[in-house]
Amino acid sequence: MNARNYPLAIFVPIVAMTLSFGCGHNEPHHAADSLEPVAVTTVDVELVSDVKPIEVRGVVQPARQAMISSRAMGPVVALKVRAGDTVSKGDTLLEIQPAQSDGQLAQAKGALAQATAGLALAERNFQRFQALHAENAASDLELDMARMQFEQARGAVEQAKGAVQTASSVANESQVRAPFAARIVITMVEVGDLVAPGRPLVQIESIGGQQIWLTVRESDIARIAEGDEVGVEIDARPDFGVLPGKVVEIVPSADSATHTFTVKVGLGDTSVASGLAGRAVISGDRADQLVVPISAVHLRGGLQLVVVRADDGTARTRAVTTGETLQDGRIEVLSGLSRGDSVAVNAPGPLADGTPLEVSR
Repeated sequence: MNARNYPLAIFVPIVAMTLSFGCGHNEPHHAADSLEPVAVTTVDVELVSDVKPIEVRGVVQPARQAMISSRAMGPVVALKVRAGDTVSKGDTLLEIQPAQSDGQLAQAKGALAQATAGLALAERNFQRFQALHAENAASDLELDMARMQFEQARGAVEQAKGAVQTASSVANESQVRAPFAARIVITMVEVGDLVAPGRPLVQIESIGGQQIWLTVRESDIARIAEGDEVGVEIDARPDFGVLPGKVVEIVPSADSATHTFTVKVGLGDTSVASGLAGRAVISGDRADQLVVPISAVHLRGGLQLVVVRADDGTARTRAVTTGETLQDGRIEVLSGLSRGDSVAVNAPGPLADGTPLEVSR
């Protein structure tokens, strides 16, 4: 079939596509007469010099955390807390049956009583030999033996007192108490469980004074110092906004695997759940950036498009790549535009190339 026999409807879209995409950036467009003019406001692409921010990420950590255990042995008879509860310093977390620890304390007190009695006897015996030795009725050896027995008895008393103190402290641990004001993270036992010395029972973390531990590359660690103030954002809590943070510690050694440093930033009195991810921004190097108003960029099908006013006063729609968003309502353009290009900031959307533009200042 010859080309002249194809229906006219086949050629119309092809001609339109040729008119739309066949021209260069600023070449005159011969289809302008068939397109309705669009009123727009234009601005020039600017080159600005600004400090490039560096985003660093981290995880919220409690200022203090502890895994509570006890030296007492026995079954749990009462569990006073559950995960999520808050406690004050000294509050009882759980109780362990005190029978065994009370028995050990009784044995230690009995040993102390025996040692005390032995000391009294050894002291009287030493005094007796001192008197005999003064009258030449006892030898030096007998006096020395009496003195040794007295010192041994005195040492046994001190040893027994230490045993009583140890047994008493273990007995006191049959009531497990919070060492500081905290939030209960998890309980690891239930009523009836047998507790052995050193077994983890309850995990707690401090309520206030949380920190976010930021991971900073070794090439950027010189940009931050203790005492610096940084703004912190929590990913899961946008309602917090930007939290004021202060660098409280920089771990002096780097991670050999990731070549990063840990920077601890205090979050003040803000109560943030530990384990949440967050980010902060530190100042980078000064760099030049091409910027346009955010309103000039249109998103269509995953593309970022900008309407440029060509030298002949008609539109050219270009695909661009954008970078960071500036605080003044402008956005960085990484590619697709040049300094001095005139872009439409209030176009209704991407326009067909060659659309006449009526510029209002």
